Amino acid sequence: MENTLQLDLNRSSHSCREDFSEYVAHLQLHMALQARNLVPNLTQAADSREQLLQETQAEFEKLVSRQMR
Repeated sequence: MENTLQLDLNRSSHSCREDFSEYVAHLQLHMALQARNLVPNLTQAADSREQLLQETQAEFEKLVSRQMR
């Protein structure tokens, strides 16, 4: 009986962690998409600051997409 109870607790804990991880992943994706709306569309960079912004945006989006897998 005790082993069964422990097994049920482990499953419940694992399920809760998976649910939380999925929630965090969705939240990160939502935040990345929101952030994308806050920066200009990728065009030919007019100066080094705009180029840095575009590179940073691309790197952030790559990082988020890798975390979703």
